[in-house]
Formats: sequence, C-alpha cells, structure tokens
Amino acid sequence: MTETTRRAGRVRASELVGRGWLNTGGKQVTLEDLRGKIVVLDFWTFCCINCLHVLDEMRPLEEQYSDVLVTVGVHSPKFEHEADPQALAAAVERYEIEHPVLDDPELITWQNYSARAWPTLVVVDPEGYIAASLAGEGHVAGLSSLVEELVAEHEAKGTLHRGDGPYVAPEPVSRTLRFPGKAVPVDRALGDDAAGRFLVADTGHHRIVELDVDLETVTRSWGSTEKGHADGPAQTAQFSEPQGLTILPEDVAAEVGYDVVVADTVNHMLRGINASTGEVSTLAGNGVQRLLDAERTRTEQGVGPLDADPLRVSLSSPWDVLWSRALGQVVVAMAGTHQIFSFDPTTGQLAVYSGTGLEGLTDGPPDEAWFAQTSGLAQDAAGDLWLADSETSALRVLRISEDAQSPRAETLIGEGLFDFGFRDGDPAQARLQHPLGVAALPDGSVLVADTYNGAVRRYRGEHTAADGSLVAAEVSTVARGLKEPSDVLLDADGSTLLVVETNAHQLVRIAVPEQYLTVDEGAAQSQRPVTAVAPGSFDLSIGFSAPTGQKLDDRWGDPTQLQVSSTPPELITAGEGTSVGLQRQLQLNPEIEGGVLHITARAAACDGAEGEEIPMHAACHMYQQDWGIPVTVEHSGDSGLVLDLRGVH
Repeated sequence: MTETTRRAGRVRASELVGRGWLNTGGKQVTLEDLRGKIVVLDFWTFCCINCLHVLDEMRPLEEQYSDVLVTVGVHSPKFEHEADPQALAAAVERYEIEHPVLDDPELITWQNYSARAWPTLVVVDPEGYIAASLAGEGHVAGLSSLVEELVAEHEAKGTLHRGDGPYVAPEPVSRTLRFPGKAVPVDRALGDDAAGRFLVADTGHHRIVELDVDLETVTRSWGSTEKGHADGPAQTAQFSEPQGLTILPEDVAAEVGYDVVVADTVNHMLRGINASTGEVSTLAGNGVQRLLDAERTRTEQGVGPLDADPLRVSLSSPWDVLWSRALGQVVVAMAGTHQIFSFDPTTGQLAVYSGTGLEGLTDGPPDEAWFAQTSGLAQDAAGDLWLADSETSALRVLRISEDAQSPRAETLIGEGLFDFGFRDGDPAQARLQHPLGVAALPDGSVLVADTYNGAVRRYRGEHTAADGSLVAAEVSTVARGLKEPSDVLLDADGSTLLVVETNAHQLVRIAVPEQYLTVDEGAAQSQRPVTAVAPGSFDLSIGFSAPTGQKLDDRWGDPTQLQVSSTPPELITAGEGTSVGLQRQLQLNPEIEGGVLHITARAAACDGAEGEEIPMHAACHMYQQDWGIPVTVEHSGDSGLVLDLRGVH
C-alpha cells in the first residue's frame, strides 16, 4: 500500500469527546496531544468477550511499539450498568488495562467514528488522519505491518514523535481477594479437614485459593499470582484470569491424577490441580485462541468430537466448568465461541456438545442452538444443565434428561442480544442484565447471579403446591444491592446462600428470605443509532482487505463466509442464511416497521504474497465479526449497507 493510495481517501479523525478519562492521572487528552503518534482507538465495552480478547491481543503490540504507538480505549457501553463510572473504573483495574481510557457513555465518539460493533479498532496516523478501520478481533498481525508502514512513512516526513504517551499507572491496592470469579464447596475428597471450605477462583490474582469457613482466611493456594502459563508446584504454577472450577468424583480423580478442573480463561485452557501434591497441569488447549487458529476453525465448526489430542485443540475463553453426573464428563461454557463443550478426563476427549458458534438466542438441538457468551453452569437433580447466557441476559437450560446425546436448548428468561432490564413476575416478560452465575436448588428452583443488576434472582417453574393446586412459573428477587455478583451457591447448612461479590472482592453469606421480593424496574434495550433502510431489494457488502504480507486462503475454496438473519425473522423475506462470499442481496419486508439485522462475516488469510502459493506451514489468521444493526424500514431509507471487516483508508 503506497502513500498515494492511502492519501486518496484521507479523512480527518474526529475529536475524542466523553464524560472523562481514566489512566491519565486526571488529565484530559485531545487528538492534538497525540499528534506525532500512531493512535489505535479501541471501541470496547467490558461485557464483551471479543473486546477482552482484543485487549490481550494488543498487549504485545503496545509493548513492541511503546515509543510510537498509543492505544486509547473508548468505552462505549452496551448495558446500562456499564455506563456507571465506578463500574468502568473497576473493569479497567480488573483487566489490567495499561493505556488511557475515554469514558463515552452517550456514544458520542462512537457515533463520530461510525462504529457499529464491539470491538472496533480505528487507526489514526501521526498527522491526525484515519488510516484504517477494523471490526472484530484477530487483527494484530495486520496492525503490526500497518504500524511498520506508518512508522517508515512518518519518520521520513519528520511527523513521527518518539517518546512516552499519556498513560499514568494507578496506585496499586493490596487485597486478600481481587475480583474473585467463581466458587465451589470443598468436600472431604480434598482432605479430611477441608469440609466446609470453598475453592475460589481469585481471578485478579491469577490463582486458585481455598477459603476457610470464615470466608477470609486462605488455607492454601495454587498459582504464583503472576499472570502467565506454567505447570508445576502450587507456588510456581501460573494461571491467567481463571474463572470456573469443578471438583471431580473421587474415583475419577484417582484414575486421572488430579482432583480439580479449572477454566483458565485468558490462557484458553483447562488446567488440573492435584490437591494432595499441589501439582498443576494442563489438560486441554494449546494456548492459541480458537478464533485465531484459522485452519482449525474452518474445519471444526460442527458439533461432535474434536482433535484426539486435547493439548492440540484451540479453545476460546472457557468461563465455567461443571462435572455432569448425567454425562460422566466435564461440561465447559466456552464463552469465546458461544458454545458448550464437553471434556472426558479419562480419555482426554474434547467435543462441541451444543452450539453452532454463532452468537444469539436460538433454541433447539445442538447443531441449531445459538448461545451468547455462556458464563455460568449448574445441574439440577434430573441432570439437566442450567446456563447463564450473559450477552442475551438469559436463563437457559439444556434438557439432558430427555436426550443426553442431543439435548435441546430452551430459554426460560431472555429476549435477545440487546434486551435486558430488571423485572420479576411472568418469566416470558422477566428481564435480567448480563448474568454470570446460576445455581439449581433442591426444591427445583434456580438462582441467578444477576450481575449487572447487582442482584440474586430466583426462577421457579410451574409446579404443584402442597394443596394440590397448580402454581404458575415465576421470577422473583432474593437480594439486591450487591457489587457485580458473578456466582451464587447454596451454603453447606442449606439455609444461607454464598455469593461471589466480584467488585467487592469478597464472598458473602446471605440468608434465604422467607418471602421473595417482586421488582419491576422495566425492560430496556441497548441504545444504538438506528439505520433507516428501504424495503425491497437491499444490498449488503462487507469490506475486507488482507493486510500487507497476507493473502486470502483459497486452498479449500472461497475463504469468506457471510451469515445473515434478523429479528423479527419476518424482516428478511429472502437472502437470509449462510453462504460463502462477503456480498448478499436481501429482500426486506415492507410490512415490518423495523428490527435488527444480525450479520456475521468471516475471512481467512495466510502469510504470503499475492500471486504466490501459500507455504505449507504459513501462519494463518481468521477475521470475524458479529454485527447487530438496528433498523427502521422506510421508503426513504438506504437501499444498501457497507460494513468493514477490515478496511484500510
């Protein structure tokens, strides 16, 4: 890409406008302050797993080019809770973000840069012009080559200024726990004196701890507290933001040589802990995020068993794990690919248990179900699996008791990717806000850690009362006023609940109330700019330009894919579905007033030059993004839509 090519479409970057700044020592930052630097604007929101992936992808790039590159996080919230400045400050600390962050609660800067999806990256050159717009994740290799080009160009022109950026590190805070994620009760299988204690994912300290009954005393721990990946003794082993954990049955543990399975989320791995020896081992995952492993992703999208060697399989942000009595296996909430996996400790077999890998709220059998960043797992007495689907603010269930080989996904609470709220009563009208935890109780009810509402909620299905009358299904509130509760479970005495209160850095006990609250603070939708579209023929086009040094991977045919659907489904009368290519002609229904277009685009590229054959062992890259575009159908609206998966200006 030559300078002339880039100059042909030069667009001046808009000013950075928002409520305030974090990680700048209290100072405001303007584009003028950043002149002379290559700036990457990272439009993100802290609920979004893909945004969290981008944060980690960018760290090596930020370190490598620290004297010429400045990343600015533009936090543009999806959920109401994310607009809370204290919640944002906690998220910036939790995810160890080491660059300035602009708080953009009204989506002003988001709209000024025409962002349409989380995450979106916009590159601004040292003279203040937009150089590239990149949607989704997996762009770091291409960004690296673009940065090299911009450095060479602007160093030659004298417009590149080397030196430190505006980042100011916050003061560190010492705590026993730091943003704990999940907890499980410990039984005597982990030692004669272990009963009554809890295993806790001390996520912010990158370790697993055992807490005594007082919920404050750490009796033992695994992990050095340094973020990383290392097997070995408890004191030197390393995790990276672990979340879920589950204890294996004694006979299984004796056979496989470890007692605990850990969802090592940011390492994209499953880890094992031997409670007797303290040894930590890697059970599954090669450390390469599944989306970024293009060749595997393209060949392993279906439901069923994966590669025979679990250490060669790419995983993506496993968020929770659970030993399923019905399956005799570990179930994994694979948040990063919006799927449910299974793992057999005795054979090492990994499998996609349910989910297409597309993000959304679609019920049905495993090869049709859509999930949305599943973050919590529980099982009831029948063996059915209960799921907290965070991005759709949904409570769902996999009916394993009906057919363990092909469980049907069913939604009990939840409407869609952009619907949330705080409403009890009829489950069909009830609303949650980004729940992360779930627990099934002996009476048949299910508790939900309703994270962004700061509450514990209760779902009770239709049942027969003691007098023989039929009681309708109902949602109620058990407790509120909590700071991002991410997990909930029944304490050993059966009369109290244990809540993992993440943003308070603690576990707390809550008495089960004699009567539950009924709250109705309404339903809401994520507020984003609405696009007016014309009914009838509608052209959809996704822009993608392979980075310098890469070419489209056409060894197995067209390496691009476009999936299109809508809410309501009647909005599109023709053109929905999945096919190769990044262009599609749709037919929009003139009788529908509006809705949401759901679009997923994928493209695979490998290292290599145009016109040359891709080397056998070339590194390959998968580019993917999901868009949810709110639209109104108007005769004066646009007859087409162009979105950039990767656009260079």
